[in-house]
Amino acid sequence: MSFLLFKRFLARPFQVAYVVPSFKALTRKVVSKCDLSKPRVIVELGPGEGCHTREIVTRMHPDSRLLLFEIDQVLAEHLRKQFAHDPRVEVITTDAARISEELAARGLEHCDYVISGIPFSLFDIPTKQRLLRAVYEALAPLPHASFVVYQCTHELRRHATMFVRVESEFFLRNLPPMFVTVYHKQELNGRTHVGACCDGPTSRQPHGINGHG
Repeated sequence: MSFLLFKRFLARPFQVAYVVPSFKALTRKVVSKCDLSKPRVIVELGPGEGCHTREIVTRMHPDSRLLLFEIDQVLAEHLRKQFAHDPRVEVITTDAARISEELAARGLEHCDYVISGIPFSLFDIPTKQRLLRAVYEALAPLPHASFVVYQCTHELRRHATMFVRVESEFFLRNLPPMFVTVYHKQELNGRTHVGACCDGPTSRQPHGINGHG
């Protein structure tokens, strides 16, 4: 599977941002940020050859749904074959900014988690804003609903100001090492950030498209 990802990287280096899949330790760390013990609607952006997807599928509830947004046709077909036996999993080959539309087309109002390895650092600011707003609007208005991101850089935090609570850690047990960051839509008490824009200043500074990165 690593060879497939390498070939797609050579074909589309700005869409498939990594040459090798994430280490098992990273996939476990990323998926551990989600409570999958209950039925959930989960979206994964840029699943690539499926290393994080396999971890999600292993942990998620039998009544959960998993939508994979992968615009690389070769990788998308690989994912379809890999998860053909699991009716909970669906591969969607469209722009990741269409999350809400794709959820609605399946009778789903919101999702509980969005997990992403897409290379936000390679996108211009308007594209970042468009994707962040799409993710934010697709997430359910619930305290657990969150956007879980793994990236080599931390620059996305200054753009994702609509999220009220941010938790992040630098994970060294991967090549390359990754920042694993969780952007929460609501505070634990249910408060939602109202009127925030994607690229403006925020008074809540934390302490702590469709490719792979």
